[in-house]
Amino acid sequence: MDAIVAISLSALAMTLIVGVRYLLASGGFALATRWRHRDLYAGLDPQIRREIGWSLASAAIYGVPAGVLAWGWQAHGWTRIYEDVHAYPLWYLPVSVLLYLVAHDAWFYWTHRWMHRPRVFKLAHAVHHASRPPTAWAAMAFHPIEAVSGAVAIPLLVLVIPIHVAALGLVLTIMTVMGVTNHMGWEIFPKFMWGGRLGGWLITASHHQRHHERYGCNYGLYFRFWDRLCGTDDGLGDFTRSHQQARARAARGAGGGTAGERGAGGLARRVDRADALGEGHDPRVPHR
Repeated sequence: MDAIVAISLSALAMTLIVGVRYLLASGGFALATRWRHRDLYAGLDPQIRREIGWSLASAAIYGVPAGVLAWGWQAHGWTRIYEDVHAYPLWYLPVSVLLYLVAHDAWFYWTHRWMHRPRVFKLAHAVHHASRPPTAWAAMAFHPIEAVSGAVAIPLLVLVIPIHVAALGLVLTIMTVMGVTNHMGWEIFPKFMWGGRLGGWLITASHHQRHHERYGCNYGLYFRFWDRLCGTDDGLGDFTRSHQQARARAARGAGGGTAGERGAGGLARRVDRADALGEGHDPRVPHR
């Protein structure tokens, strides 16, 4: 009975931690979006409320396995998490972080592709893609089935790959930041992270934007390796349409909907033509 109480309290504590982490991260980047692109989320309040609701439900699902493993680590040493920084060579600290990111990225890529199978998509993943366009609040807006597939990844890894507790904290921070910023609708990172040689291997918002535009491509989380290897990499997305649609929504809210909609439609046609021609632009700056 004591163990059941301890496990329950641990799961509750981890649920609260995941939920608060989500609210702080998504809320912070949503504020940054409001500062950088004031009207980008204009008219999306009902969608954002739905995203927050699904995300907090996902936080509970993420918190349960994390809480069980946290209890097992402290009470029985179940995991490979270590606290003595000298238990492994210092060079292993960054290596362990990279190992976790690479393994998590592979898990995410293949489960994400599975989520796009027609029946599974309709049952579960459609919840996430119902965010059109996604916002900073959409990072954890998952159906419970999808939340379970994501919630077990890191707990499984800590059972088999040694990692210092601080390095694990860094992995979780990277996971949170990339999950949120990939859905913001604009690029917060400098150009070298999404363009050029390094950008050719890293995933940021402009790469994931293409996934939300075309669905059958760009499935990765951190790296473009699996997308490139499997022929599912479709390059960088274009924020032009979503920014123009945001201006149209803001105009409708101010009583200028008809003209705004005409502008949005005209720009959408130009974006489609640019996509067909393979044209591109700085994804941080919408066309005017």
